[in-house]
Amino acid sequence: MNSTSNIRSLLTAGWLQGAIPPILLVALILIIELAAPGFLSGETLMLLLANTAVLFILAAGVTFVILIGGIDLSIQAVASLASVILAQLLPGIGMAAFPVAILGGLLFGILSGYVHVRLKVPSFVATLATGGVVAGIALWLADGRAITIEEAGRENTAWINGTVAGVPAVALIAAVIGLVAFFALRYTPFGRHSLAVGAGEPAALAAGINVPRTKIIAFAVSGTLAAIAGTILAARLSSGSPNLANQLLLPAIAAVIVGGTAITGGLGGVARTAVGALIISIVRIGMTFIGINIFAENVVFGAVLITAVAITIDRSKIAIIK
Repeated sequence: MNSTSNIRSLLTAGWLQGAIPPILLVALILIIELAAPGFLSGETLMLLLANTAVLFILAAGVTFVILIGGIDLSIQAVASLASVILAQLLPGIGMAAFPVAILGGLLFGILSGYVHVRLKVPSFVATLATGGVVAGIALWLADGRAITIEEAGRENTAWINGTVAGVPAVALIAAVIGLVAFFALRYTPFGRHSLAVGAGEPAALAAGINVPRTKIIAFAVSGTLAAIAGTILAARLSSGSPNLANQLLLPAIAAVIVGGTAITGGLGGVARTAVGALIISIVRIGMTFIGINIFAENVVFGAVLITAVAITIDRSKIAIIK
């Protein structure tokens, strides 16, 4: 009887946790529209989708790491490095610069996972250190400056800045990545194993799950998507820089947590992250519409993140947060 009650309470908690973000999203849209009429115009909505795309791709990657109970603090450095690689290689090798830059993200994601798993270093320390190495490489490659993508290189990035049936291409790219990530999480062994590891690592080991491999793959996915986000950001801004994505770490993690993915792992998903990314973007754009000082953004993001963690955290796992 007690076990049945526990299961019901967990299901109810999960349902409520999943329902709050969409309700908050709708409420924010209505509040901002009332405070600044015109927010729901087609032009603003397309701008919202375009601005959310890079944030969502970055957040989708780190979602996999958070689901296993870890954290990836290197994503902004990986994204910035990818932007530098793209800007440097586009004039010489054209479209081939994209897979090269993305491969760099994959390799550094695997490195983070290896340091965490094989060397038994906590994920926040492992990725903080890896992020420092990546940031240093980006500074070295770019000689500490931004690299402008010249006209010849822009011919290969025009498709990212275009539209398809009025919808920004970058939003469609994010949608495709989101769908692939969603199906990978829900319908593949890796996705199920990730949730199992986050829910309880000892139980996952006892069930025969290859926990080290699952963790390394999660970090590899995070690094790969961070690099994709960096290349898209560079293409949109026609520039690569060692610090191009530095301001996206907090919003990306906030998007995951605000969307309803538990910081302790085992509960959440990419669909929730999409809602969280929209919430973060609406807060950012809404602040501009309402007239709130842009420098208050990080204050708002920090407050939102603290509130979201306080709501979603599983306090029974606090002692084993990795």
